[in-house]
Amino acid sequence: MSRIYLLVEGQTEEAFVGELLTPHYARIGLYLTPIIVSTSPGHRGGVVSYAKIKPQIIRLCRQDARAKVSTLFDLYALPTDFPGKADAGYPANGTGVQKANYLEARLQQDINEPNFLPNLLVHEFEALLFTAPQKFAEWTDDAEVVTALASAVQGSAPEDINDSPQTAPSKRVLAVMPEYQKTFHGPLIACEIGLDAMRLACPHFNAWLARLEGFKPLNA
Repeated sequence: MSRIYLLVEGQTEEAFVGELLTPHYARIGLYLTPIIVSTSPGHRGGVVSYAKIKPQIIRLCRQDARAKVSTLFDLYALPTDFPGKADAGYPANGTGVQKANYLEARLQQDINEPNFLPNLLVHEFEALLFTAPQKFAEWTDDAEVVTALASAVQGSAPEDINDSPQTAPSKRVLAVMPEYQKTFHGPLIACEIGLDAMRLACPHFNAWLARLEGFKPLNA
């Protein structure tokens, strides 16, 4: 058995891990536990300040040194104090994957714990749902929703959808489907799409899962 604690951004990611990742990986001896970040006493959810997140990551790493610790944070709208965001070498005009790789490396350096594996979603959780826009049809009576969402990934990959306040994945969904509820619809649609399809369409997400799989017991 291998334990992996995932510090996640909010309830959507917690449900995604609990409903899709945890059951899948338990079959090979990997036990994933999602933990929502704390933002203030009595409040959870949202990476609003790295200064508040860093102690939580380090505490998780040190309280169970035999376990692995990873993150499930959105690249989109990370706080300005996040490691690497203010660097001269930050690839601000690069692809989402280039940005994520750079910030993950800086986060790894800053946390500096041997059992820590940084991970950022490119650009946010909803990008995974663009793997199969047709799955939104089950949750809306508006046929134009699927057409509009499919056009966003025409000739590109879900992780290539950009991260402006108007065109980030979640903003595109809400623009055509105002009734979309992130914490309700998001995990359900993700489960309907399935891990195999999301991994095929989202290379950065796939690479993270591959690294997690490297922690499985040798006899699994």
